[in-house]
Amino acid sequence: MKAAKQMYERRKEKYSKLLLKQKKLEGNISNLRLGVFVAGICDAVYAHLTQSYILCAAIFAVLLVSFIYLIVKHERLIVKIKYYNLLLDINNDSLNRLNGEWNKFADAGEDFLDDNHSYSSDLDIFGKNSLFQWINTAKTFIGREKLRDLLSEVEGDSHDIRERQEAVRELSTKLSFRQRLTAEAMVTSEKIHNPEELIAWGKESKDTFRKTWVIAFFRICPVITILLVTAGFIMNRIPYYLPATALLFQFGLVSYKVRERYKMFSIFEKYNQDIRVYYKMLKLLEKHKFSSTLINKIKDNIKSSSKLEAFKKVDKLSSIVDSMSNRRNLFYIIFNTLTLWDFQSIIALEGWKQQSGHFLKSWFDAVGRIEALASLAIIGFENPDFAMPEIYDEKDSAFEAKCLGHPLIVGNRVHNDVTIDGKVKVILITGSNMSGKSTLLRTTGINLVLAYAGAPVCASSFGASIMEICTCMRIKDNLEENISSFYAELLRIKKIVSESESGKRVFFLLDEIFRGTNSEDRHIGARVLINKLSLTNSIGMVSTHDLELCDLQQTNDKIGNYHFQEYYEDGRIYFDYKLRLGPSTTRNALHLMKLAGIDVI
Repeated sequence: MKAAKQMYERRKEKYSKLLLKQKKLEGNISNLRLGVFVAGICDAVYAHLTQSYILCAAIFAVLLVSFIYLIVKHERLIVKIKYYNLLLDINNDSLNRLNGEWNKFADAGEDFLDDNHSYSSDLDIFGKNSLFQWINTAKTFIGREKLRDLLSEVEGDSHDIRERQEAVRELSTKLSFRQRLTAEAMVTSEKIHNPEELIAWGKESKDTFRKTWVIAFFRICPVITILLVTAGFIMNRIPYYLPATALLFQFGLVSYKVRERYKMFSIFEKYNQDIRVYYKMLKLLEKHKFSSTLINKIKDNIKSSSKLEAFKKVDKLSSIVDSMSNRRNLFYIIFNTLTLWDFQSIIALEGWKQQSGHFLKSWFDAVGRIEALASLAIIGFENPDFAMPEIYDEKDSAFEAKCLGHPLIVGNRVHNDVTIDGKVKVILITGSNMSGKSTLLRTTGINLVLAYAGAPVCASSFGASIMEICTCMRIKDNLEENISSFYAELLRIKKIVSESESGKRVFFLLDEIFRGTNSEDRHIGARVLINKLSLTNSIGMVSTHDLELCDLQQTNDKIGNYHFQEYYEDGRIYFDYKLRLGPSTTRNALHLMKLAGIDVI
């Protein structure tokens, strides 16, 4: 973590200096441009007073070229300044993440919250103070979704996970690439849209505008009309009605089905900046060399879809879209009538679509997958002491971790060893209030989520077989469906039991089960449930206040008892959050009531 902080600080200093230098240069160019403009005016006045037209015209031409050059230079500097500002912000955010201030990041993935998901709500995967908020650097719509998918389900088998691990490990060493990728996505001032409409456009075809005679017609008509306008209105060589008729004919063409064309063009108005962003990101990806198998597979899929690099194809599309950018100009109707520019644009778009349109989804997906992997790579870069998990291939469910800690807890993180295998399938955790039972369950679950995603985990060593993660921890009432929290808990547990008894490997985390009923029913229900789960191919952890459940171990050797304990000093209660073997022997509810100022007789 210290090395990462030093690197972020060095990069922050570097971009601050570059930003200062570019801003100074931008100011000088602005002054130069003003000077050239004033010189041009003086040159024009001098020419008028002295009638030295030839000399002054030559000087004016030089000044005009210089002025245009300075405008172009100034625009490029503005882009560069914005880019350096973004890189400076990225390194500031990185330092904030190291300092534990990541929960202030704007994108917490709250749009991915799902109370019905088997674990994401219980384990703080999305939303405020979540895993997503901690690591996400994906800015494209698909990139965020790809990261969501990696954190919401197990994608592929153990081989796929190992390929992701290799890719994440390599990306963790490529800080510059990762930050540039993020900066390219942030250049646009607007949020990058869902590319669904653009992808759908790329798949459909309008054969009419691909026919040779149609293309020839719309190419030749404007040429004839411009010649007629020149001969009739400018040179007065032919009657006016000829160019007028040609203009009326073309005006009729551009007026025909104009709303249908505007609907299509509005798609490109919406995605204009997005296309430019994807071009930059694809260029960065395709130009960069990687050694990991997965990233090279992603790159190969991009290359195999076209003879040219994907970024060059997207750049061509961007150029076509840019040529349509003045459609809302007041003079566009005149230009469009004269040149039939709407149809020239459609022909160009259809030509591009015919060659490359059906590859848009694979290109956008490639960028999104790299963004998701780059987000995971942050974990290893900033936490070099985190372990890359071993994914077991054997049939039986297993979970083994040494010095396991919660990755989202920075300051006072406590580590514990946890082992659940064929010998002990259910760990029963008892302990007093606030001792750390629920936190340990979330610690185990969130690290397993990271392991399946292909990321390092907060442990010195970690191994697990592939299992479905199912939790029952934060159950809420559903007023819309008239479901109480207790019934919602029953539905969740029923699902876990069904999945387990079907032969699937489930990793379950149950926190204070059946809390919504009386103690006797809760106790009986918990005993039946724990015994039932211990007979399946599933493993997991159950936290409870019911110390009576600890005697389950006497009749079922698949159940192991562990506990947390507290200690007292000067009338105050303290916890060390260390997991210990055996059942709990202490209670603290009455003491906590007293500390809260409630008199207990």
